[in-house]
Amino acid sequence: MLGIELIEGEYDVDSWLKSVKGLENEPEKGARCSVCFDRRFEVSAQKAKALGEKTFTTTLLTSPKKSLKQLKEIGDSLGIRYGVEFIAPDYRKNSGTQEQNILAKRDRLYRQDYCGCMFGLSIQREQQQRVKDELFSPISKQIQPESIEARVELYQKRLEYENQNIDYKIVKERFLNWRVEYGYMRVKKEIVPTHFLPYSSLKKPYTRGRIEYSINELYYMNRDEVKFITLDRYNQLAQTEFKSIKDLIFNTPKFEIELEIRKEIIPNPYDISLIIVVEEIPTQKLEIIYKSHIYEDVKEELIKV
Repeated sequence: MLGIELIEGEYDVDSWLKSVKGLENEPEKGARCSVCFDRRFEVSAQKAKALGEKTFTTTLLTSPKKSLKQLKEIGDSLGIRYGVEFIAPDYRKNSGTQEQNILAKRDRLYRQDYCGCMFGLSIQREQQQRVKDELFSPISKQIQPESIEARVELYQKRLEYENQNIDYKIVKERFLNWRVEYGYMRVKKEIVPTHFLPYSSLKKPYTRGRIEYSINELYYMNRDEVKFITLDRYNQLAQTEFKSIKDLIFNTPKFEIELEIRKEIIPNPYDISLIIVVEEIPTQKLEIIYKSHIYEDVKEELIKV
């Protein structure tokens, strides 16, 4: 928008994790932040010098979650070392943070509500008593609601609209989100491959029982409202041809398709029973170990105007 070239540095997570080892539980503005600033600022100062620039700065100066004093001390130190001046205005004073929010909203910019560090995010979400869903990534690589992948997809679509001069609005909506923390099933102490449909929940992380009866190819366990369908039934509803549960787990269809499957199985939109997909319905006593989160959340929708 401003005609400024963006030069992307290397995204070196492994080296960063090694450098902050032992500082994972440091609070915001603590020692871990100093280590992070040292690494990021040094790369920026080196690049500024290579480009022949006389000054460098950081967008972290705009964040109310960071210490201006801490940023300036590290920036000044590296500026002296590399011969480039560190510029550190206080963008937050005189209602600067509110002004940033106004400008970002006007230009429909994405603004995350944490600094970007997984440890800072974890601490912040615990204080907010919120699920750390930014750190959840299913092995199926299915794009789940309000995940990092979903946000990237939305903003890539926005870029397409802008390149095609299509007018749009980004509208926020409140909804119930869902994430699986872990889950598996055992029969005779042997783990049986299983797949869990979206919005499946269990009152406690453990239950056991037997299949009592079936209605229209939906099998009912005798405890905790647990229900089963076969992989064949799943394939019929999803119009897929999975040969095994393992194949389904690593190549799961889109989230929206699985929601339609759930709706077909149980029309009640408020039902959050645990629905498990298995290759064969177990005839013996079984154990289920499962934990999921259903919680209020806010997501963005891209709407053509």
